[in-house]
Amino acid sequence: MNLRVGRRTGFMIPNPADTKNPSKTRGENMFARVTTLPFLVEKYDEGVRIFKESVVPAAKAQKGFRAAFLLGNRKDGRGLALTFWDDEASAVANEENLYYQEQLIKFLPNFTSDPIREGFEVVVEAR
Repeated sequence: MNLRVGRRTGFMIPNPADTKNPSKTRGENMFARVTTLPFLVEKYDEGVRIFKESVVPAAKAQKGFRAAFLLGNRKDGRGLALTFWDDEASAVANEENLYYQEQLIKFLPNFTSDPIREGFEVVVEAR
């Protein structure tokens, strides 16, 4: 993943995904993007508010969106944002159209360090 420095901050913001042809599995499995959000403890509630009021509505407008969750640890300010997509191509597409980067920028003043982005194929789902 290529990173660039945000204009007015020292934080790194992921560039759109490198690949133009994301891999697809035979079953077209759902894809999950997990972003670790290292909030300042005193900005934790603000981060939760931004996710709920801004990120979720924007995610719902993206093609291939399935679900979003924010897991949090108020004690140390850490959050895990999980978004689920129809497939890897959908997740990559919303990085290429800069949706993902635009959402991260909203959080930058509330972070203690760089956010970390990872992608996973959903291999087991139980409800």
